[in-house]
Amino acid sequence: MAAIMAAPAHADDLRGEVAADMPALMELYKDLHANPELSFQEVETAAKLAARARALGFEVTEGVGRTGVVAVMRNGEGPTVMLRADMDGLPVIEQTGLPYASKRMAVPANGVETGVMHACGHDLHMAAWVGAAQLLTERKDEWSGTLVMILQPAEEIGEGALAMLEDGLYERFPKPDYVLAFHDAAQAPAGFIGYSKGYALANVDSVDVTIPGVGGHGAYPHTTIDPVVIGSSIVMRLQTLVSREISPLEPAVVTVGSFQAGSKHNIVPDEARLQITVRSYTDEVRASLLEGIERIARAEAMAAGMPEDKLPEVSVQDPYTPSTYNDPEFTDRVMAGLNGRFEGRIFEVPSVMGGEDFGQFRRADPENVESLIFWVGGVPQDKYEASQRGEAELVSLHSPFWAPDAPVVIATATEALTAATLDLMPKSGG
Repeated sequence: MAAIMAAPAHADDLRGEVAADMPALMELYKDLHANPELSFQEVETAAKLAARARALGFEVTEGVGRTGVVAVMRNGEGPTVMLRADMDGLPVIEQTGLPYASKRMAVPANGVETGVMHACGHDLHMAAWVGAAQLLTERKDEWSGTLVMILQPAEEIGEGALAMLEDGLYERFPKPDYVLAFHDAAQAPAGFIGYSKGYALANVDSVDVTIPGVGGHGAYPHTTIDPVVIGSSIVMRLQTLVSREISPLEPAVVTVGSFQAGSKHNIVPDEARLQITVRSYTDEVRASLLEGIERIARAEAMAAGMPEDKLPEVSVQDPYTPSTYNDPEFTDRVMAGLNGRFEGRIFEVPSVMGGEDFGQFRRADPENVESLIFWVGGVPQDKYEASQRGEAELVSLHSPFWAPDAPVVIATATEALTAATLDLMPKSGG
């Protein structure tokens, strides 16, 4: 960590202030890590961090979008900048062996009790959020404008950002000109910053297809209409959506993650079910994929002899997670400011087909709100180097074994968020 924390001559004293705050931020991080809460259950977490923001002098409102928090600090004329951190953990039983590992149990929407873990690093996000709030409060004489800091619930189920917006985030509170966030990365060395211009993360749709059939004895298939065969034909035909209907220049994914049918060797079932994840960047490609799934499902069933009043039902989960778009010029502006501070540690990286509901904040008013989410690598240096030599496999986000180099991630993200905000909100004439 010492090498990462060493400041270049032009990084002023901000890095030293971050280093001074790190012992307290690590204590907060360990507490958050040990006490995760599931989506829309982040009551303790929200109250704990709302109290910290209130003590710093923010105007704090709790319960926005059910469990979200909005903290506002007005500091004269200037732009409005919003910093976002997500709060929820995952239904994962932690297996890191860390002394502060989560032992929490909770009951998610499916009603089955499970362990809970911050396997996606939202505890890192919240600790850096607090770190940035502290530094920006201490440096109020260096910036002018309105700072809006939000703690968002339910990112893991893709509903929290929309819930806050529907609860009046942009009407009840100052609407941002700029929105910033970061996400830890499980495939990059700790302290490195990655960014993508334009589409950074994908539209995520979950699609359920229920395929009716005519059940019967497996020895007399001619008396049945087999939904397993229909489902198999649908699965195979779906592969042509990406390969033959979408331009090769447009990213798209259609993956059948579950195929459920039948209960016994010699019974043709009367129903089969598919669960599909669909990924895209543009709204046009998304619409084409979803239309194609329904068209193929219905056509394959008709080809098998099912009457038109008993064709498959195709259900698209609502709300869906929209793609995240980093405004290119805004991204260049922010990264140009950070590049000197983090020289040699900033890289443009490929976009991914994972999802993040951060994109909702720009989508709510794309003409007036510019946004950027960037990555901060979290892999301990020794593990990253071992993986590069082929001696170790890196775990992914959402893994029960994800144990990031927390001090480096938090210090890097705190400094980056603070520095970017200061650059976006200069004093008049500064």
